[in-house]
Amino acid sequence: MKNTFGRHISVTLFGESHGAAIGAVIDGMPSGVRIDYELIADMMDQRRAAGSISTARREDDLPEFLSGIKNGYSEGTPIAFLIRNDNVQAKDYEQLKDTARPGHADYTGHIKYRGYEDASGGGHFSGRLTAPLVTAGAICMHMLNEKGIDIGTHIAKLKDIEDIPFDETNLKRDIELLHQRKFGVLDPQRSEAMIASIMACREQQDSIGGILDTAVIGLEAGIGEPEFDSIESELSHAMFSIPAVKGIEFGEGFHFADMYGSQANDAFAIDHGKIITKTNHNGGINGGISNGMPIRFRTAVKPTPSIARPQDTVDFAEMQEKKLTIVGRHDPAVIHRARVVVDAMTAIVLTDLLLERHGTLYFGDER
Repeated sequence: MKNTFGRHISVTLFGESHGAAIGAVIDGMPSGVRIDYELIADMMDQRRAAGSISTARREDDLPEFLSGIKNGYSEGTPIAFLIRNDNVQAKDYEQLKDTARPGHADYTGHIKYRGYEDASGGGHFSGRLTAPLVTAGAICMHMLNEKGIDIGTHIAKLKDIEDIPFDETNLKRDIELLHQRKFGVLDPQRSEAMIASIMACREQQDSIGGILDTAVIGLEAGIGEPEFDSIESELSHAMFSIPAVKGIEFGEGFHFADMYGSQANDAFAIDHGKIITKTNHNGGINGGISNGMPIRFRTAVKPTPSIARPQDTVDFAEMQEKKLTIVGRHDPAVIHRARVVVDAMTAIVLTDLLLERHGTLYFGDER
């Protein structure tokens, strides 16, 4: 049993939703990397619950760095940090002991950990554990930004409401715009419609999901490995560490099934001395390796499983069927908070792949 992701740079998670704290240890971090505390705070703010469209649980989510940083730069040793849980209400989950909440990991976690798991708020399975992932991802995001690489994600779809798509000719502008917005859509009018839909779900004691669309610009060609450690493999591995993500597609994804090869292939060309493709149906990846075009993928985020409507379930200790009505503080949607988690996990993956390609001296300042 392990809770570590990554090879050359790795992130190990610890903590539970209603425990004393959550946090992570980042190992393999090169020395001399400037820690951008402003970027960390900004990305943590994007993940933080706010307003009526999110859970009423409010946490400061301020990471406390315990090791690996001196005078604002990485030392090259493990970076350990924790985020304290101050606003906990474990009593909300007392009635759920031995009860399988539909859509949650209560039953599977109970089987895996033989009843020793902390079930309050989902314990280690909680979306609360995405907070340290965002902190780690923000450190990696700054490392990528220093190399001219940037990542942006918008809410492409909330149930049946669609945002305007990325402008392929102005991805840098669109990504910069998304970095400035708390609710990650490109069209402000669609933002209003989506927020209204989330509020309607709350009133109906239900929840809602959607699709996130991610773009990466500035990544050089030649990053990634064929087959088992392809960019698609690594990003998919990372995305499925986000609790609500249930699907991923790259480039045209499942739409390839509707295309001919003459339509799906990306023709090569030369633009100002640089090899490009005229289209980007394959999402900037050929043979599992970056081709220099923007990396494009979409992730499906399911509706929040904690809803206040009565549901059928079982008591797995008594082996009895029962009705369940969940109480407590829950999100009617998590997609608007999950988008920065997707950015963070993407940054961790790309930093790991770049370290594999170039080694530790690629990042950080030299003295």
